[in-house]
Order: sequence, then structure tokens, then C-alpha cells
Amino acid sequence: MDTVLEATKTFVEVAEIWVPEEGRLVLSGGVYGAHGTFAHASHDESFAKGEGLPGKAWAEARPVVLKQFDGSYFKRTEAAKEAGLTSAVAVPVFAGSKLKAVLVILCADDATRTGAIEVWAEADGILTLDDGYYGAASHFEWVSQHTQFPRGQGLPGGVWASNTPILMRDLGSGYRFVRSESAGRAGLTTGLGLPVPVPGGTTYVLTLLSAKGTPIARRFEIWDARAARTGPRETARLTDGICEREGPLWDPENAGKERVAHVWEGPVGRVLGTGLPVVETGAAAGGYAMMVGLPIHRGGELAHVVAWYC
Repeated sequence: MDTVLEATKTFVEVAEIWVPEEGRLVLSGGVYGAHGTFAHASHDESFAKGEGLPGKAWAEARPVVLKQFDGSYFKRTEAAKEAGLTSAVAVPVFAGSKLKAVLVILCADDATRTGAIEVWAEADGILTLDDGYYGAASHFEWVSQHTQFPRGQGLPGGVWASNTPILMRDLGSGYRFVRSESAGRAGLTTGLGLPVPVPGGTTYVLTLLSAKGTPIARRFEIWDARAARTGPRETARLTDGICEREGPLWDPENAGKERVAHVWEGPVGRVLGTGLPVVETGAAAGGYAMMVGLPIHRGGELAHVVAWYC
């Protein structure tokens, strides 16, 4: 993978992983960029069930969006303020009823950052917006708040119907993306939707919508971890992907381009081996400022790995 040198502002500035240990969530990894003070505050922190943002996602067994820290249950508000961080999303990773980890993504806000991190929840046979963070895309936020998806419709409905991650291109002109007109106005270009399995069976879908000017990611990958074993090692097969510079990363008509990840080899391989999220930076992330690998479990077993590179 080539080293990425672009200095474009990204929509996401911090990613961290919290894992359960002796009844609390402790930090197992994080990418903080230039936010050293916030990193220090995070390394000194831990969360009981229901405490802080990671603890709330654990206790309520659902993805949680927090659009402002002042006056909230967020525990690191002062350090976040100093770093210019303004909002966060916590995504619990469950294998059956067991919490494996909580991924926390933190964003900064200004007049130019555009993108969307959305949580859709099912009730009475329809998906509605549970919450989301949109940066400067206020009109797209309004449209999203007034949009519903039946099973199979749009990106959230497609994820719900297939129970698999889905990658969509050309959001502003794609007929499959229901909010294409407002997405085009907001400059949104690429969408990644993924199921968030939780105990109790409530359907949650997380969508990451990226704009070229302030991308959530410059590269997206979807890996199928249900592939058959190859010899003694488990593998995952790349089933879709896109990169700003390489274009499509997988071509179903060209077997020579098929890519396979082996357990314990590279960041995706570590997700396969542990069933836990990973966050990386620098050489370990292929030269990108940040790489996030998120496992999706189904029936207690690892089914997919979604990776994005900022």
C-alpha cells in the first residue's frame, strides 16, 4: 500500500478501543494524532458499566452518538475541549451476549468539515434515525431526520436486509441512495453501512458517509470472514473496497485480483485472530494517518471485518 501524504483534514480525529477487564472498560489501543493531552487523559481513565460514553454503550447495548460534551456524561470533557474535540460515537462489539470491546470515534467541528456518522434503529418494521453527527452538513441532517427506510431500501435498509456490510459509491448521483440529492449538495461521495449486532435482537445499522474535502476515510474495505479454512489458518476474503487513488480494490471477474487476509497477518489478520477491533497509525496502517478494523459477529462467530483508512 502506498504511503498517503495528503494533509486534508479528516472528519474523524481520534479512534480508541476499550475492552472489559475485571468489570471495567480499559483502554487497549488508540490513535490520537496531535492530541497528546487527550491521549494522556485517556490512558489514565477506565469506565464502569453505564459510566461515561463507552460505559453507556456497554450498559445500553447499542451504538451511542454524543454531539456535545458540555453538561453531558462524558468524563474527559476538559481534555477534549483542549484538543478541540466536540463529539463522539461509541460502537459496542458483541459476540452473542458477550461484550468484546467498545470502539469510540471522536470528531472535531468547524464550518467546513462535512460527513456523517449515523445510527439507524428498527421499530415497527421500519428504520428511523436514532442519532447522528453531520458536521457542517446541516441540510443533509434535516433530510435524514425526516427519512425512514423499510427493509431493503437505501443503504441502511440494504444492510438490514442482507445483514452484511455494504459499500456505496457516487452517493450524490446513485439511484440506490435515497437521499442522493441532499448528499450531492453536501458533497458526500461514499457510504459504508454495517450492522451492529447487540443482545436482544434490536436492529441497529451504522452508516459512515464520507466527503472528498473532509473524508471519514480515503480507503474502505469489506472482508468476509466466513470463508472456508485454507490449510491450518483461517482466512478472510476481500469482497468489496475502494481507494481514492487505486479505485476498486476487488474485481469479481478477475480472480488474479482476489485478496485474502490470513489470521494474525497484518491489522485485518489480528482482527481475525482476536475478534477485537484494531486501530493503527503510520507504517502499521499502510502509511495512512489512521486505520480502523472493526469486527462484525453473527451468531457468536466472526462474520465480517470492515476496515477504513484515513
